[in-house]
Amino acid sequence: MLAANLAKYGYDISLEVAKVDEHTIKGNMGKTVEIGSVSGVLTNFIIEPFVEHDNEYFLAIMSQREEDIILFSEKGGVDVEEHWHKIIQIPVPINENIENISITTRLPVSGERKERIVSFIKALYKYYVDFGCTYIEMNPLAFDKQERVYPLGFVCELDDCEHKCEGKWNGLEFPQPFGRKLYPQEKFVAELDDKTGASLKLTVLNPDGKIWLLVAGGGASVIYTDTVVDLGYGKELGNYGEYSGDPNEEETYHYAKTVIGLATNGGQEDRTLLIGGGVANFTNVANTFKGIIRALRESKEHLQKMKIFVRRGGPNYEEGLKMMRELGNEINVAIDVYGPETHMTKIVDLAIKQMNGH
Repeated sequence: MLAANLAKYGYDISLEVAKVDEHTIKGNMGKTVEIGSVSGVLTNFIIEPFVEHDNEYFLAIMSQREEDIILFSEKGGVDVEEHWHKIIQIPVPINENIENISITTRLPVSGERKERIVSFIKALYKYYVDFGCTYIEMNPLAFDKQERVYPLGFVCELDDCEHKCEGKWNGLEFPQPFGRKLYPQEKFVAELDDKTGASLKLTVLNPDGKIWLLVAGGGASVIYTDTVVDLGYGKELGNYGEYSGDPNEEETYHYAKTVIGLATNGGQEDRTLLIGGGVANFTNVANTFKGIIRALRESKEHLQKMKIFVRRGGPNYEEGLKMMRELGNEINVAIDVYGPETHMTKIVDLAIKQMNGH
């Protein structure tokens, strides 16, 4: 966890380094704290010496779809949000050279410090792009006694899909968000994902949720999730995840078995499983369905009171849908099957109506 404004949370930030261990670390290691609306356990501490300074600035860079935005304010520090209207924004179009961006005339800083800050911003932006960052914040940014630019508070977020930067990251591990621990099922799927060229993702949102997703495709998973939320049932969504990249039958089986196990844990009443996806380009629908069907068949005793909705299209989808219909009759489980002629998210509406007894 990286927490700002520690003084506002009751922490003494004026201790001498020698006293930090006794007063701060020993007294807070393993302690459960609440930051904002999230609770978690303190496990790591970063101790830095106090740097004498005068003015406190705010500097950040964030990525958007078509440009990066540099944010700067001469009113940084713990109260920066109270002066948010003073923050200037400098857009940097994608693939534009930072040297071509006019920064000097935009900064509300005078004297020699202005040029030093401009040079620092340009160097920081090059680092930002080169290391696959999605957000950097320095608050406060200050000058020490030698008039060197000094970031007193630093936050950096990296894009974990920027695989070309992995060599520069030097084995960096991406931690879970503060206050969140991985479920064993999430760890299992992550291990599966590491071993395959396909994509297998799983995030548990609500173990007691009534709507569970077994969705093919990253884009489809977002659409299904958004639809559930838009219809007012976000709190009932059990998971978020997807399988894509043409996983083989065995991989799909293990993924499906994991999701089904979560969906049937703790009861089946009013629960639904949505096996959905768009129209695949190259994924063999019949082959991936074989793995899912195998997992469903093994879990038939736990599925008797659940309702399953299937919607899929793509290569060999007719065979896949036929196998699903036959499975429903075989294991005596209600499985409604739809092809590409049905809108992709229609099964979400059907599932919610089923939950409500319609």
